Amino acid sequence: MKKNYLLLLLVQLLFGGYTFAQYPKMDKLLYGVAYYDEYMPYERLGKDVQMMKDCGINVVRIAESTWSTVEPQDGVFDFTHIDRVLNAMHKAGISVIIGTPTYAVPTWMVKKHPEILAITPSGPNHYGVRQNMDITNTDYRFYANRVIRKMMEHVKDNPAVIGYQVDNETKSYGTSGPNVQALFVKYMQAKYKTLDNINKIFGLDYWSNRINNWEDFPSMVGTINGSLAAEFAKFQRQLVTDYLAWQAAIVREYKRPDQFITHNFDFEWRGYSFGIQPDVDHFAAAKALDIAGVDIYHSSQDKLTGAEISFGGDVTRSMKGGKNYLVLETEAQGFPQWTPYPGQLRLQAFSHIASGANMVEYWPWHSIHNSAETYWKGLLSHDFEPNPVYDEAKTIGKDFARLSPQIINLKKKSDVAILFSNEALSGFKAFGFGWGVHTGYNDVLRQLYDGLYHMNVSCDFVDPTSQNIENYKLLIVPLLYAAPDSLLQRLNRFVKNGGHVIYTLKSGFSDQNVKVRTTHQPGIIGEACGIYYSQFTVPENVSLKGDDFNLKPEDKKINTWMELITPSTAKVLAYYDHPVWGKYAAITENSYGKGLATYIGCLTSSAVTDKILTDAVKKVGLWGTDQEIAFPVITKSGVNKNGKTVHYYFNYSDKETSLTYPYSNGKELLSDSSIASKSTLQLGAWDVKIIEVN
Repeated sequence: MKKNYLLLLLVQLLFGGYTFAQYPKMDKLLYGVAYYDEYMPYERLGKDVQMMKDCGINVVRIAESTWSTVEPQDGVFDFTHIDRVLNAMHKAGISVIIGTPTYAVPTWMVKKHPEILAITPSGPNHYGVRQNMDITNTDYRFYANRVIRKMMEHVKDNPAVIGYQVDNETKSYGTSGPNVQALFVKYMQAKYKTLDNINKIFGLDYWSNRINNWEDFPSMVGTINGSLAAEFAKFQRQLVTDYLAWQAAIVREYKRPDQFITHNFDFEWRGYSFGIQPDVDHFAAAKALDIAGVDIYHSSQDKLTGAEISFGGDVTRSMKGGKNYLVLETEAQGFPQWTPYPGQLRLQAFSHIASGANMVEYWPWHSIHNSAETYWKGLLSHDFEPNPVYDEAKTIGKDFARLSPQIINLKKKSDVAILFSNEALSGFKAFGFGWGVHTGYNDVLRQLYDGLYHMNVSCDFVDPTSQNIENYKLLIVPLLYAAPDSLLQRLNRFVKNGGHVIYTLKSGFSDQNVKVRTTHQPGIIGEACGIYYSQFTVPENVSLKGDDFNLKPEDKKINTWMELITPSTAKVLAYYDHPVWGKYAAITENSYGKGLATYIGCLTSSAVTDKILTDAVKKVGLWGTDQEIAFPVITKSGVNKNGKTVHYYFNYSDKETSLTYPYSNGKELLSDSSIASKSTLQLGAWDVKIIEVN
C-alpha cells in the first residue's frame, strides 16, 4: 500500500497534477459562516439555525477541522455531528460546504505512526497544533485518503451539500525530513538529469558543496547555497500543488455534477493578510479547483482601509483567469482590536463583492469557549446572544438576497496587471537587502499595489506562466530577482510592441536558478530600459534630485538600497542627491519600440511611487473620472450578468464626504432610488453606495 502512494506522489511531482476543473453555475450570492456543532458547550443547533435564517445566512462550511470527531479511533467512523447539521440545514434551506478534515490529525494516528509528524528545520514536530504533519508521508496519505472517501460516500447525495473544500490553508509546513529529501533527489534527477548539470547550474564547487554521487546528496536543511534553497522552496510549493490536486481528484470521484470543489488559500501573514504567499504557488494549485477560494483578514476600526480586501480579491480572481471567487473566511469580530465600528461590516462585505466575490463567509459563527482561538471572536460572542455586529450582518443578508440579480457574477476588466513571481520571492529571500533589513518582496509589491488601489486603478495579477500578459497596457514588475531569459525577452517584446512596464530595483538580476547574470545589470531588460549598472550600495542620508515630482523634502528620502545607474538611451527622471553618487540615475524612463520602460533603482517613499504610477497611468490613457476620486473614497466597477455596469463607492473614513457622480443616469441599489448624472452623491462615515447604470 505504501509503495502505491509513493509511486503516485512521484508521478504527480514529475508529471503534474489533475486539471479536471469546471466552474460552477451560481445564481445567488452566498452569505455564510463556518459552523462547528462539535464545539458547542450545550445543545443549541435549532436556535443557531433560526438565528442564521434571521440573519440571511444561506450557507455554512462544516467539518474541515474535526477529524478526531469523525474518526475517533482507527477505522471507526462517526458522522453524527455532520448528519445533525446537514439535516437541520437542509430543513432550513441553508446550503452546506463540506471540508475534508485532513489538516489536523487525531491522537490515535500519531500514537500509531509518530513519523507522520513532520520533521522541519527546527526539528521534529510535536502533537498539539494543527498542520503539524508531513503531507508526503505515506501513512498519512493512506488515512487521509480513507477518511475523505468515507466522508464522501456518506455525504455526496445529501441535497444540502453544494460543494467541498479540500483541506485548509494548505502549505508544506516546512516538511523536510529524510523522506522529503529523498523525494527532492528524485525531483532533481528528473529535472536536471546529471550531477554535473546540478553542480554547474548551482555553483556547488563553492565551499566544497560539490555533489559527486547521488547517494551523497545532502539535506537541504543546512544548505548555504541560495540557488539550491530556492529550488527546494519551489519543490515544497510543488508538494502543495500536488497534494491539493490529489485531494481534489478523490473528491471528484464522488461529487455530483452540481457540486463544486474549492480551497481556502491564504496570504503571507503579518498579523493580517498581507502579501503573496511564499509557500504556495496559487496559480498552479488553483488549476485543480472548480472555483478559487480565499481567507482574507485585515485591520479594522481606524486602520480599516480596504486594501487587503482588494488585494486578496484581485489575486484570487486572477487565479482562475478573472472568474468570480469565494471568500471562505473573513472576520466578523476577530481579534479584540478588530471589533468593527458601526457600518464597517457592511462596508467590508460589499468591498468583497465589488472585487468579484460571489460569497462572503465569516469565521466562525460563534466564539469558541476553550481553544487556541478563544479570543478570535465570531459573529456571535461567547454568550451567543444578538449583538451590534450580528444586527449589522442581518442587514447585509437582506441586501445580498434582494440584490443578487444585480451584483452577483460581476465581471471585471483591468488594463493594468502586477507580475508577481514565487521564484523571485524565494530567490530574493535567500539574499534580501542585507543583514538586519526586514524589507522584503511583499513590502515592495504592496507599496505599488496600494498606490494603484488608492488612485482607483483596477488591477489583475499575472505570473510567469500566464498566457495573457500581452493583453495589458501597463505591467508593474516588483523585484523580479530570479527569471529565465525567455521571460525577460518576453517583457522586452511587450514594451517594443507598445506596452509600458514599471520595474523596481533588483529586477533581471539572476536567472531562474538564482544564478547572477554575468552581464551588466539589469541584464536582458537593460535593452528595453536603456540603462546599465554594476554597483549598488546602501543609502545614508540620500534623497532624490532633478525630479519634477513636486514633493516635500522628507518624501524624497530613499532607504535601504540604491543602484548606481548609468543611462544609455534612457531619460533620467531623478538623480541621487549626494556628493559622490549624484552623477548616477535613480529613476529612469526609456522609449523602446512603441512602448515605455520605467526603472526604479532604489527604495523610495510611497509618495514617489505614487507619482510614478500616476504618470504611467496617464501615459497609457487610463486616467479617467475614477482617478479624480482620491482615497479614502474608493470606487470599483464591473459588468453584471444583465450586461449593465455597476459602480461601487466606498468611504473608508469616519468623515462624511460627497462627490459628483460622473456616469450616466442609474439606480442606487441599496436605497432603491434613482440617481442622475452629475448629481451629488453623499457618503456617510464608513458608507457604501452601489449604482447600476441604466
